[in-house]
Amino acid sequence: MPEGDVLRRTAGMLDRTLAGRALVRAELRWPTLATADLTGATVLGTRPYGKHLLTRLDDGRTLHTHLRMDGTWRSAPTGSPRAAARSPQVRAVLANDTWTAFGRLLGMMDLVPTRQEHTLVGHLGPDLLDDVVDVEEILRRWSAAGPTPVAEVLLDQRVAAGLGTIYTAESLFAERIWPWTPADQVTDPARLLLVARRQMQRSVLADERPEKVHARLRRPCVRCGTPIAVGQARRPPQERPIFYCPRCQRRPSP
Repeated sequence: MPEGDVLRRTAGMLDRTLAGRALVRAELRWPTLATADLTGATVLGTRPYGKHLLTRLDDGRTLHTHLRMDGTWRSAPTGSPRAAARSPQVRAVLANDTWTAFGRLLGMMDLVPTRQEHTLVGHLGPDLLDDVVDVEEILRRWSAAGPTPVAEVLLDQRVAAGLGTIYTAESLFAERIWPWTPADQVTDPARLLLVARRQMQRSVLADERPEKVHARLRRPCVRCGTPIAVGQARRPPQERPIFYCPRCQRRPSP
C-alpha cells in the first residue's frame, strides 16, 4: 500500500495540474457518487493526510480518495489520448482546460462538505509529514499501546498517520530494534519516529527510499551480511510482512 511519501508526491502532482483552475470535466465513477456534479468548481488544492487525499473545492466540498493497495493518480494534457481515460480501471476524472487528472483503481471515494473532513480522517493520529508534528500527541497514543509490538504500533494509523510496511521496517532497522519489541520497552520512541519522518522526507524530495531491509528476504544485510528474514505483524486478515536482520535487530533478552 502506498505510504505517506507517495501520497505527498501525488498531492503535489494534483496541485500542479488542478489547483487554481475550474473543472470543465468531472466524472466520479463510483456507485454512491455517480450523479455528483463538480463541473464549474475551482480546485483549491489537495491536502494529503497519512494515506488519504483531500481535494478541496471552492464550493465548500471535498473529494476524499484513498489509494488502498493498487490505486494511483496520473495526469495528461487535456485533449490527449490518455486524457480520455476510457479504461474501466479509472474511477475518477478531474479536468480543466489544460490538464486532466485521473484516478485508477482507487480504493475509497467520498464527497463531503469540507467542514466535515474530520468524519473521514479525525480518528487518525498526527501526520508524520506535516510541517509541524504534534509529537506529544503521538507519544500519548503510543503509551496507550502498552506492550503491543512496536511494528504494530508504527503501522497503526490511529497513533501516527502515514507509515506502512516499508518505513516501519526501515526505521526499525536503522535503530536496530527487533520489530516485536513491546512498544513500552522502546527506549526513545520519539527518536524512532523522527528517523521514519526523515526517511519519508528524503523520498518526497528526491524519490529516494532507504531500501536497506524491506523486500530483501534472504539477501545479505548491508551492515553485517546476515540473510534478511521476514516476520508477521498483526493477525489475519490484516497481517503485514515485516523484514528485519536477525543479527542487527536481535530479540531483546528477557
